[in-house]
Amino acid sequence: VQLVESGGGLVRTGGSLRLSCAASGIIFSINTMDWYRQHPGKQRELVAFITSDFSTNYADSVKGRFTISRDNAKNTVYLQMNSLKPEDTAVYYCKARNRGGFEYWGQGTQVTVSS
Repeated sequence: VQLVESGGGLVRTGGSLRLSCAASGIIFSINTMDWYRQHPGKQRELVAFITSDFSTNYADSVKGRFTISRDNAKNTVYLQMNSLKPEDTAVYYCKARNRGGFEYWGQGTQVTVSS
């Protein structure tokens, strides 16, 4: 199983980035896909998730600014991040989880928002 994030980088306040997470080795369509982030010295926090039936949920801190989506044909989940703020600076991780209790993490991608 492999989850590979991409799309991170350096952006100015108010800018946008789109993160991607490509999955292999799992039946992607049956997994709920999560995006987490981790600020330095803090625990990972759930940013958004999308279920197998395309229901979505967001942390209050990103509602209205971030959009999670998935393309099952490409085994990929996305996180569109708009109106970025310095406090969005973190390492972003994707995670796949399913009803069997299995969870798989990607290696993370750094997002830095300059003020």
